[in-house]
Amino acid sequence: RLRLHDGKLIKDRRYHLRTYPNCFVAKELTDWLIDRKEAPDRETGIRLMQKLMDHFIIHHVCDEHSDYKDAKLLYRFRKDDGTFPPTKDVKVFLRGQSLYEKLVSGEESILKVREENSVKYQRTFLGCEMIDWLVQEGEVETRKEAVELGRVLLEHGIIQHVSNRHHFFDSDILYHFWINFRRRRRLTELLNESSSRALSESPDSPFCLRKLNPDPGNTSFLSVQTNKEIKIVSAVRRSSITSLAGNSNPYFSTAPTLIFPPVAECNPKSVLKRPVTNEELLSPGAPYIKKTLTIVGDAVGWGFVVRGGRPCHIQAVDPGGPAAAAGMKVCQFVFSVNGMYVLHLDYQTISSLIMTGPRTLVMEVMEAVE
Repeated sequence: RLRLHDGKLIKDRRYHLRTYPNCFVAKELTDWLIDRKEAPDRETGIRLMQKLMDHFIIHHVCDEHSDYKDAKLLYRFRKDDGTFPPTKDVKVFLRGQSLYEKLVSGEESILKVREENSVKYQRTFLGCEMIDWLVQEGEVETRKEAVELGRVLLEHGIIQHVSNRHHFFDSDILYHFWINFRRRRRLTELLNESSSRALSESPDSPFCLRKLNPDPGNTSFLSVQTNKEIKIVSAVRRSSITSLAGNSNPYFSTAPTLIFPPVAECNPKSVLKRPVTNEELLSPGAPYIKKTLTIVGDAVGWGFVVRGGRPCHIQAVDPGGPAAAAGMKVCQFVFSVNGMYVLHLDYQTISSLIMTGPRTLVMEVMEAVE
């Protein structure tokens, strides 16, 4: 999807006096798959795209075709119009990916090559180190929440004790990331899935995570088969009207369910607990601090949604996007964009400033002091 955005195959297209945003032409995409050697022939290319349709990853722009036709028809990634339905497994995957990218991008990462019982392991960390890091980075509020998050990641096969004998604990036990999120995967891996088996039972399915299930009889855990999961990259499209709804799950405070509201309701209910005025933000001694964020946009945007006006606030942040990596959070107020004071502007104007500006976005935000 990101490569198609980079190559301009995904773009706004006009058909019968109507503009369809962020879509691609099926025939052009089949040509692209063959040219990039992602598919050996057109038949395989069609089968690959049909897999994506079957699993609700792409769809016809008007949902008039349930199958993928190698023709001049317009299709779209559901991630680009907000109709992708993430399950709990997908949310855990995205949270694990977000943490992994943040860890490997740090200057002094806790992920290191370590040795245990004369065996070297890649991407390892101590349980207590991970707990310290999660609390320090604001990913969780307490050590107890950090342990619960670590257990969820382990039970979904994202992290693992190096010898697969322990659950996740706040101790000096050694763990490592079981999934290498940066491994380049090929689309043809999708065809290895056996269509005769249920998705949840297929160990090689690229669409599901292999969960670890505790054995009540002892302290060890069942082994996890090598997973060929898709690398799901999440980002909010610059021109999208995607909004994010709240979720009661404590592990995903910034990874709620994606919804696609009707056009008439594209300004969703504010996430703010109460209205805040500019005078309140700027008054001496106000309980707000100013932060400067530098956000480098990817192929599809910066990964956040601005709403409201005078002042505007951050309505949603994509947990796998550039904004989240830069430290942006829901409910922050937008003070300036690329050096321009914007507290007096509405969200449409600020969105326009962002979309027409440079790829590297410098924003000042005001955040309530806890």
